[in-house]
Amino acid sequence: MASPENNPSLEDRVEGQSGPVGPASLHRAWTHFLKVLSYFSGDMEVFGKWMEKQFFLLQLLDWVLRGAAQVMFVNNPLSGLVIFAGLILQNYWWALNGFVGTLFATISALILQQSRSAIAAGLYGYNGILVGLLMAVFSNAALTCPCSPIVSSALASINTRWDLPVFTLPFNILVCLHMVATGHYNHHFPQVLIQPRSELPNITWSEIDVAKLFRSIPVGIGQVYGCDNPWTGGIFIISLFISSPITCVHAVLGSAVGMVSGLALSAPFEDIYFGLWGYNCVLACIAVGGMFYALTWQVHLLAITCAFFCAYLGSAISNVMSTLGLPACTWPFCLSALTFLLLTTGTKRIFKLPLAKVTYPEKNLAFYWRLKKQEKAEKAAKESQEQLNAEITLHEKNQLKLELRRIEEGRQESENNNSTEMDEGVNVEGTNREDNSTKVVPGDYV
Repeated sequence: MASPENNPSLEDRVEGQSGPVGPASLHRAWTHFLKVLSYFSGDMEVFGKWMEKQFFLLQLLDWVLRGAAQVMFVNNPLSGLVIFAGLILQNYWWALNGFVGTLFATISALILQQSRSAIAAGLYGYNGILVGLLMAVFSNAALTCPCSPIVSSALASINTRWDLPVFTLPFNILVCLHMVATGHYNHHFPQVLIQPRSELPNITWSEIDVAKLFRSIPVGIGQVYGCDNPWTGGIFIISLFISSPITCVHAVLGSAVGMVSGLALSAPFEDIYFGLWGYNCVLACIAVGGMFYALTWQVHLLAITCAFFCAYLGSAISNVMSTLGLPACTWPFCLSALTFLLLTTGTKRIFKLPLAKVTYPEKNLAFYWRLKKQEKAEKAAKESQEQLNAEITLHEKNQLKLELRRIEEGRQESENNNSTEMDEGVNVEGTNREDNSTKVVPGDYV
């Protein structure tokens, strides 16, 4: 009869098996959580593939929402929907203009038979929403929205030679073109009169409002879409966090850098409170901080540096363009971001992703890690192969030395044997001579 020690009960066997199951179940739960999270975060790839099988109008709505979010480098229709909610909170007329601008730009890209994948990602819509919004702010017409895909396609053929994005250059070109063509004094298309500063601003540091300074951070993010409502800016921050927390953090940092730069350059407080120093820095910090570079701590510092550079460049461009009666738009962001993307360095910690591999910062970082892991594996394999080749070469050399030593020993042995045989032959011959000389012939005695 078996003893209880040698025949464990069912409870004991279950307890013994529950040990290794814990980490595996935790890993499965984490994998399931990430899968569920991917349904509405990042670029919503699963939703995009499902949308490819739906009817055209539903796809078009998805493209418009993605185009609205692509202003902030976000390829997420849910984020685009939240952004439109923020625009409605700011001004429903602006929201309508933005939606129509994005729609017209997307349809124009379809008519021109541009890349369907680029259209589905919203890359032909974001300049349209900016043109629609800013024309609603500065003018009463948005006639140039359908032209944005034409300018985008033309600039893409140039920028792709250096593997650079188009950014919002089409928006800048079209807005400036419209405002120069119509002018302020126009019966059909009246515009906001923009003039250079003609007197010193009244800056009293004791009158600075700290609460408004902190409020200028969400306002600066909202000013990317021309909105000055801090609640709208807060909604935009939520839309960024839905898609990418890294993008959200760099947007807040960029707006804060713009606010600090405005204070450093003694800008009028009202301009800082209004978020005019923040929106270009927001876009520049997002672009460099993980979007087109793989995020490392060096890239993070580079993004903050780019934001400071963008703020100073924005002040210079604003002063120059105000003399022409034009707004700065996003020229500072485009010029500063393109400058930093053309940066050359010897460190591998600042890695610029190929334009075809750019998605969102978290996925870009995962791609960078896989690339580094692959490089390490290839380097280790190369080192092991070199070590193996060195061992094989050393072994062959040792074998060759042994063969040469054997040959040398055999030759010496043969030489020694020959010399010994020669000595023995000489001795035998000498002995024979002695025997012949001492041999007595019987005939001599007769």
